[in-house]
Amino acid sequence: MVVNLHFQKIDESWCGVALEESRIFATTFASNEKDVFRSLLRELPYNTIFQVVQENDSLTKEILRAIEATIEGRDVSFCFQFTMNRLSSYAQRVLRLTSLIPTGYTTTYGGLAKVAGGSPRSVGRVMATNPFAPLIPCHRVVAADLALCGYGGGLTTKWNILRKEDRNFSRVLEVKINGKTLKLFPITMLRPNKIFAK
Repeated sequence: MVVNLHFQKIDESWCGVALEESRIFATTFASNEKDVFRSLLRELPYNTIFQVVQENDSLTKEILRAIEATIEGRDVSFCFQFTMNRLSSYAQRVLRLTSLIPTGYTTTYGGLAKVAGGSPRSVGRVMATNPFAPLIPCHRVVAADLALCGYGGGLTTKWNILRKEDRNFSRVLEVKINGKTLKLFPITMLRPNKIFAK
């Protein structure tokens, strides 16, 4: 297995993707190239052969544009394939559920746990190690009281993305998944700490 690493500065952020053939092995973003590189390397299993690729093909460009669009709060539609076989079946289930949260909405750790099984804490562990941020939008998962909590990029980054994603929706949605209900809360209902409300 050879994994190709790509990164590119887009506006104020560096975006990165690790590709195994045409499947996404990991995605990330950060304020600098070094942090993006480190983040991608952390996702590679020990002894994985990798190379940094300077030229981006059309798929890579599309993925990088999708990362940029997500952190800019734009509506994004894609059908990328993710390599998840290194993750536990539980983590895969939680991440697939997380990928269903639409722009403009959030859900809670407990809400995901009710559908995926496990506890809010176990869902939180999956979110903390999400290898596909921001394409699988762990930033849209919040505490039971709809307060911001836990995000690898920091709460300010989480709030900045969510503010851009706000579509002024006001209605709580209930989505049926495998006979269970996942509640989706509009971003307007969130309770960010005062420091993030500016």
